[in-house]
Amino acid sequence: MSTRQNHLNRRQMLKTSAVAGAGFWIARSGIFAQGQSPNEKLNVAVVGIGGQGRYSIDNLKAENIVGLCDVDEKRAGNAWELFPSAKRYQDFRKMYDEMDKQIDAVVVATPDHTHYHPAVAAIRMKKHIYCEKPLAHSPAECRIITTEAEKMGVASQIGAQRHAYPNMHRVTELIKSGAIGTVKESHAWIGGDRGMPETPKDFPEVPATLNWEQWIGPAKMRPYSPSYCPYHWRFFRDFGTGETGNWSCHILDIPYSALDLAYPIHVAAEGPEVDATRTPKSMHCTFQYAARGDLPPVTLHWYHTTAAPVIEKYELQKKYVNTLTKKEFGFPSSAGALFVGEKGLLLAGFDNHVLLPTDKFADFKYPEKFVPDSHGFHREWINACKGGTAASCNFNYSGPMAETAILGNAAYYAGCKSFDWDAKNMLAINCPEMEPLIKPEFFNGWKY
Repeated sequence: MSTRQNHLNRRQMLKTSAVAGAGFWIARSGIFAQGQSPNEKLNVAVVGIGGQGRYSIDNLKAENIVGLCDVDEKRAGNAWELFPSAKRYQDFRKMYDEMDKQIDAVVVATPDHTHYHPAVAAIRMKKHIYCEKPLAHSPAECRIITTEAEKMGVASQIGAQRHAYPNMHRVTELIKSGAIGTVKESHAWIGGDRGMPETPKDFPEVPATLNWEQWIGPAKMRPYSPSYCPYHWRFFRDFGTGETGNWSCHILDIPYSALDLAYPIHVAAEGPEVDATRTPKSMHCTFQYAARGDLPPVTLHWYHTTAAPVIEKYELQKKYVNTLTKKEFGFPSSAGALFVGEKGLLLAGFDNHVLLPTDKFADFKYPEKFVPDSHGFHREWINACKGGTAASCNFNYSGPMAETAILGNAAYYAGCKSFDWDAKNMLAINCPEMEPLIKPEFFNGWKY
């Protein structure tokens, strides 16, 4: 039998491994949770193996790590040595070309501005895809990745790992079961004032361990500076998406899941004076959503702020906010999500929540659980790659959420205080300043 036939037979088995139907996968979920899949292991390639990439590697090491790609040998750490049989690359394109027949699935964990190209290329090669949040650097990039993944029929998952926390599921159950009545307003926020880093002043020689041209990718070329790489890129607009991109896919996940949200119909953004090159220290975005089936229209507020924005408005005791969110986020200021219902409030962090006012809900009886708890965030994706049910943060769900967050950034940068959003055609009505930010141009020969 030829190598090509072996490859096809292997991939066919991975795609059809759920031959006994969904019940088979549910029955065997305990085995999967222990990393003891009854099926052949996935061949996984990872693009960006330091930082969050290393986190994914640690969660996927029970599979076959066959390819490792990173432009920074120092940032990559000891991942190379941990998988001596994996092939090493600095350019994902070369890895894809040489290893096409060996790769089943790809993890992308690079800086935001270099998510799109390795992700969409892998998807178009029909490789299953796990991509770190916030999925991509612009609204159009997010949309293309989302639609291409559905078109190619690949299993997908965005790196919003907190979605697997049991508390997140309990919050969704409470809202969907009507614990606080109809919800027409929700708030979500991240505390702190990270952003606006110092403009680079030092431009030393590029370290021998770094391929600067590959790191820059589709952004405008400029001299190397340690102010950009390896971390503070996220607060420079050409590379990162600021604190909104950094945290929104974790926190907006709470109302998105509970309220069945997708694309907004109206967007507004405000904040400090826009800087041409750096991300802001604060921001407030407002997204309005149309009715969804029996659910009424809803307004969702997103804040990057140094203080919990809802404490005074809803006369919340500050201890509630701090207890729920301070530990989980690691910031000195509070953060979280609030649902405003006709019968009360629900304040949520990642690990816990509270129904308010507490005296009204003192004898509240929780609904029976109906949102299944996760058997492991990466395990969900692995199972989906092997023919199981879709992962909980697959792109059909998480793509619109990520796109909305990046759309809020774009609205702020464009200076458009408020506009209607034609999600189908990706048009900001009566805000032409948005056009170059929805689908920005690439540089250095990179294309959509």
